Amino acid sequence: MLNADTKLLKSHPTPLIVLVFHLLLTHFCRGQFQLIGSSQPIVATLGHDIILPCHLDPAEDASGLTLEWTRADLNPRFVHVWRDGQELESKKHPSFEGRTSLFIDELKLGNISLKVSKVKIGDQGTYRCFIPSPGKQSSVQLVVAAVFSPVLSLAGIDKDTSGVVLQCESKGWYPEPEVVWLDGEGNLLSAGPTETVRGPDDLYTVSSRVTVEKRHSNNFTCRVQQKNINQTRETHIYISDDFFEVQSSSFTLTVGLAVSLAVCILLILLLVFFVWKWRQNIIINKGSHWGDSGRGEERNCSKRNKTEDQRETLMADETVQMEVLNEGKGKKKNKHLNKQKTEQQRREEAENRVKRVLILFSEELETRKNEKQDELQQLREERQRHQNNLQTVKKELENKNKELQTIQAMLSRWPLRGRKEEEQKKNKAEQEVETLKKKMETHQKELDIKIKQVEDKQAEVQQLQDEIQRMVETNLQTLMESNNKELERRQAAPVRSPSSGVSCNVEVQLIHSDIS
Repeated sequence: MLNADTKLLKSHPTPLIVLVFHLLLTHFCRGQFQLIGSSQPIVATLGHDIILPCHLDPAEDASGLTLEWTRADLNPRFVHVWRDGQELESKKHPSFEGRTSLFIDELKLGNISLKVSKVKIGDQGTYRCFIPSPGKQSSVQLVVAAVFSPVLSLAGIDKDTSGVVLQCESKGWYPEPEVVWLDGEGNLLSAGPTETVRGPDDLYTVSSRVTVEKRHSNNFTCRVQQKNINQTRETHIYISDDFFEVQSSSFTLTVGLAVSLAVCILLILLLVFFVWKWRQNIIINKGSHWGDSGRGEERNCSKRNKTEDQRETLMADETVQMEVLNEGKGKKKNKHLNKQKTEQQRREEAENRVKRVLILFSEELETRKNEKQDELQQLREERQRHQNNLQTVKKELENKNKELQTIQAMLSRWPLRGRKEEEQKKNKAEQEVETLKKKMETHQKELDIKIKQVEDKQAEVQQLQDEIQRMVETNLQTLMESNNKELERRQAAPVRSPSSGVSCNVEVQLIHSDIS
């Protein structure tokens, strides 16, 4: 029997030597791995989840090792500690409590990446992935970003240039962004200084104003950008030609009112002067009559007759003059009423143009909202497709693992002569398992990207809905304030229509009800 085994070993020495060499090589090379992190900074969105990558190369079972994720600027510095097959919560920094986790099922594959949930501003920094034995480490830099789309609104009218003042505001940015204005051709517009406010949550709010005049396209863009994290958000606005015509007609109306007021004041002064002159003539004539009363009776009679004749003449002249004055007053009154009627018509036309502008704003924003919702639906469908692919790959991987375990069990029971074919099957199965693992990792990354895109798109849709509401309210408030100022100015003028203020307020309320 012993001689037979010896002959068997002599007849097949090569497989045995290869197997022994493989076992020795595996024993002496165990622990000779490297930790691979990320050479590029990882950018995380505020409030979202993020994965800090780190894995063993070559892949090796890390479930029995001690794993440490640390940050040098913290006290204590530990972010996540894995020891003896479980997490040590007592060593973790309080700010990360309940927000960090490892991929337990993938530790045996050498994946020791750290998942950080609900990222905060304070999570930004450099993290160290460390295995105390045999002292391997790798670093990953995390950059936290917060971005939101800006909100555009009409801030008022520039009286010097008759231009429209636009205001752009965006809240909840990190790090601090910059604001630029562009026209329809993409050219930079000259704007005032950007106002920046940092809130108690360390998030920045920026706002900027620009005065625009009528151009070829009348399209304007407010862009808020942060170049360090390569993030940009922008909002567009279109101002129709009718709106600029509203401002021009308002200026013409103001000039017409001023000229009419000056003419009315001049006519009143002339009338007062004429009446005063006429009364002076009467007083002089009466004084002359009483000064000659001491003279003779004939002369008195003659003077009296002359005075009576003059009085009759003056009375006749007075009657004619009063008729002329009354006729002039009637013409002035009719002229004034015609001007008021023309003014009312111009005001109604201007407010109708404003109403059309507001309707255009609402329709444009509603169209953008529908486009965002369509994009969101497409992203959801892609996310579902990636989830299905991932489940399929996982099932294939489970089947291959079972097949590999079956082959390994058969190899352990079979004699050396029949193992060559099974060894080939085992190697092929291991390659297929490795391929499926990589494929599963790829699908998992794609799924994480789609989930993040869906969340970002949902936030954009909600923000656009809020933007529509705020823009309508802001523009309406601006128009009402402008009408109220115009009403106060006209009420302060000496000549005005008693019903103009009421009509203006009623029409503004009608605009508000139509938009609502």
